[in-house]
Amino acid sequence: MADTAALETVTEHERILQEIESTDAACVGPTLRSVYDDQPNAHKRFMEKLEARIRNHDREIEKLCNFHHQGFVDAITELLKVRSNAGKLKVQVTDTNRRLQDAGKEVINQSEEVIRCRVQQRNIATTVEKLQLCLPVLEMYSKVREQMKAKRYYSALKTMELLENTYLPQVYQYRFCQIMTENIPRLREQIKEISMSDLKDFLESIRKHSDKIGEMAMKQSQQQRTFNSIVKKQTNTSHERKLCIASGMVPDRMDETMLEQFQDEEEEYEEEVLTAQDLVDFSPVYRCLHIYTILGDRETFENYYRKQRRKQAGLVLQPQSNMHETVDGYRKYFNQIVGFFVVEDHILHATQGLVTRAFTDELWNMALSKIIAVLRTHSSYCTDPDLILELKNLIVVYADTLQGYGFPVNRLFDLLLEIRDQYNETLLKKWAIVFREIFESDNCSPIPVANEEEYRTIISRFPFHDLELEKQPFPKRFPVSQSVPEIYKEFKEFIYASLKFSESLHRSSTEIDDMLRKSTNLLLTRTLSGCLQSLIKKQHIGLTELVQIIINTTHLEQACKYLEDFITNITNVSPETVHTTRLYGLSTFKDARHAAEGEIYTKLNHKIDEFVQLADYEWTMTEPNGRASGYLMDLINFLRSTFQVFTHLPGKVAQTACMSACKHLSTSLMQLLLDTEVKQISMGAIQQFNLDVIQCELFASSEPVPGFQGDTLQLAFIDLRQLLDLFMVWDWSTYLADYGQATSKYLRVNPSTALILLEKIDRGMKETNKKNNIFSQFRKNDRDKQKLIETVVKQLRSLVNGMAQHT
Repeated sequence: MADTAALETVTEHERILQEIESTDAACVGPTLRSVYDDQPNAHKRFMEKLEARIRNHDREIEKLCNFHHQGFVDAITELLKVRSNAGKLKVQVTDTNRRLQDAGKEVINQSEEVIRCRVQQRNIATTVEKLQLCLPVLEMYSKVREQMKAKRYYSALKTMELLENTYLPQVYQYRFCQIMTENIPRLREQIKEISMSDLKDFLESIRKHSDKIGEMAMKQSQQQRTFNSIVKKQTNTSHERKLCIASGMVPDRMDETMLEQFQDEEEEYEEEVLTAQDLVDFSPVYRCLHIYTILGDRETFENYYRKQRRKQAGLVLQPQSNMHETVDGYRKYFNQIVGFFVVEDHILHATQGLVTRAFTDELWNMALSKIIAVLRTHSSYCTDPDLILELKNLIVVYADTLQGYGFPVNRLFDLLLEIRDQYNETLLKKWAIVFREIFESDNCSPIPVANEEEYRTIISRFPFHDLELEKQPFPKRFPVSQSVPEIYKEFKEFIYASLKFSESLHRSSTEIDDMLRKSTNLLLTRTLSGCLQSLIKKQHIGLTELVQIIINTTHLEQACKYLEDFITNITNVSPETVHTTRLYGLSTFKDARHAAEGEIYTKLNHKIDEFVQLADYEWTMTEPNGRASGYLMDLINFLRSTFQVFTHLPGKVAQTACMSACKHLSTSLMQLLLDTEVKQISMGAIQQFNLDVIQCELFASSEPVPGFQGDTLQLAFIDLRQLLDLFMVWDWSTYLADYGQATSKYLRVNPSTALILLEKIDRGMKETNKKNNIFSQFRKNDRDKQKLIETVVKQLRSLVNGMAQHT
């Protein structure tokens, strides 16, 4: 085992030595380390082995040197010979080198200069290259500054976007580029703030100038309506001219004048007219919208714009407190609203999504409700129909203007129908004043005409047709007073005034016709009727005036059919149309006549009362005067003259008035007899009273008003006649025997009336007897008569009591 290990060690040492001999000296370390990693004391044996190997190599070197020694000697000898030549060569080389060095110094200097120039050239080329990359950046940044200075913010943003995305990444390593990169967001914010400031200025500007914008828009709408009406008028005129030419008629100068007027108006319309958009610079809105869109903040801008416009809408819709006082107040209010929505409409169509149709519709519906409420409130304060008419025209132009921009305006036209009712009310109040003035200035006497011209003038103003009047020679009188043609003329003026409001309401002819007829009916049934009733009730109106009023209302009633024809001619609606409203003139004037008739009866009775109050009967007279009382004769004369005036009245009215007067006179005379203040009445007074009643009966039988049959009018005094006959004849037995029978001679004598009068006569007889003869109670006739009176009084009281129990 020991021999084997020794043998392996020797073999390993041989390998190591071979490796050392064949390996580069720098790589010997690992080989030698393996020697120390083997068995202990192996390095000693390795050293021995190494020394043995060295001795072997020394022996080989010695052998080799001995073999080459002669050649070496020869070489040395040759070398010594060469040394001298080498010295010479060295001197020559040294000299040549010196001369070469001297010659190369200038080349070296030039080479260094060339190298330095080449470096500079390379540096310059590099600098130029870098500058070529930086210059566009600087130019773009300078361009951004110039664009911002010129307020071209949208272009500045596009330039910044190009600078940031294209040019700056190429030269990001430079400090100034970093500064630019840091400044670009600030520049964007600055542009954002400036554009928002411009938008605020724009919003403030359009708020201030919205009335001017609306004024131009409404003016254009009005011009368009005028132009269309002119074209329609010219078309109708041309058609009429053709009909005239076809029928052989030469058109008159009026057609030429109308054509010239049309041409003038057409030229005026064709003049340059600025549109509402030309008055406003919308560039701030577009610019701000584009800027916020580029900056990715469009939604913020849209919300801000809409919020501000809502606030401005609230301000625009707020009217002035005194707006209703003048039409200029309404005009300014409408101009502001139209201007607001014209701007919104332009923004809607000129931008994409800044405002939407839903947003404008929401604003319009809100505004429309507010406008209607404002107009309904303020128009209610208007009492001038001319102002309401101007307001209506403004609303129509306002509605047509906004309708042209696509806004629904049906509710405005519905409001106009409400305002139309108020307009009619103001018209009615105005015409009530007109009618009162006409009635106050009317002398309530027939219109006199002295010649044909005056006659034709009246006929042209009022549709009066009477063949008998036409045949009469001049001078002559119309049956009506001056107020009738004036009122009829005012009827037409009212219809024209009412028609003015109905125009341009986009209503059919049938609806307009119905409106005119209804308003005219209100004029008749309310205004004129109220004025007539007021006129009739006035204290200073006498019987003659009342008679004239009845005559006037009769002719005005007959003229109502001409008013219907007048309305038909205006509206071109046939009166046979199913839904055509009729005029209520018949009932209006009939009611007025009834009121006048009632007033005639009242005033006539009042006049009778005034005469009766003048009665001064001496109720204790012993003998009558032999003639009727003076007051009664004056009263009868008054009645005769009054009833002569009634000849123009309808027969029934005059007869009723006459019968009413006679009945009232009879009642008044009866009240004189039954007056509680008259305590006693003598037979002489009864006889005198009988003379007065006879005059009344004579008056009734004289037929003061024609048309009574037989003694109808005398029956008004039948109660007095039977009562007086009863006392004059002293026919108590007949009265008491026939009482309650239809054939009684004293059928109209009431027991209570007879009892009151009998008691007064009884007291009168007693008082007379006391004064004439203190022994009168002892006279047989007087005692019998007194007993009869007492008996009759008892029987009359029993009749009265029986009647009371029966009742």
